[in-house]
Amino acid sequence: MSTPSTEERDAINERHRVRMARKKAIIDANIAAADKSIGIIIVNSGNGKGKSSSGLGMVMRAMGHDMQVGVVQFIKGALQTGEEKFLRRFPDTVQFHAMGEGYTWNTQDRERDIEKARLAWQQARQFLRDPSIGLVLLDELNIALKYQYLELDVVIADLLARPSMQHVVITGRGAPQELIDIADTVTEMAVVKHAYAAGIGAQAGIEW
Repeated sequence: MSTPSTEERDAINERHRVRMARKKAIIDANIAAADKSIGIIIVNSGNGKGKSSSGLGMVMRAMGHDMQVGVVQFIKGALQTGEEKFLRRFPDTVQFHAMGEGYTWNTQDRERDIEKARLAWQQARQFLRDPSIGLVLLDELNIALKYQYLELDVVIADLLARPSMQHVVITGRGAPQELIDIADTVTEMAVVKHAYAAGIGAQAGIEW
């Protein structure tokens, strides 16, 4: 590939500048039109890795803005995760509750799983009724809903009745359509590759 001349580089740079100026005008207009400020519901679902990680990233972001945060982990709890160890260092900012007993294929006790999920929702409901909590992370709630450990209509009613400026992040595979319908932002994470398929086991700092 030949090296472009000075005149050709100048022409390329000018075309880029014109395109970016047009794009900026469109983006600025869209930002100006998005003038509402209100608490939103975010749902991270799909089979790809990163749903909880994204939610925990938003927890960290909220902490950076001096927001009070409530975390309830459904299903998880049998193994202390890196995020739990880390967030428990900030008890004045984050209330962290890991209230499950492990993956459903390990517990193998539906009645016990239902009991734990309902206790976890009681804690979640306390957060959802507290206007001092700026962000609530309901990690793996979608799994509890998928297996019908909780009543979906009750969960949705509690979510919709929360304080107007409170944000909620919900994670887990298999988000029900009714939850997607009331959410403001929904991301479906897809698998492209996963180390597990190559025989690489779950590792501290990566999976937990």
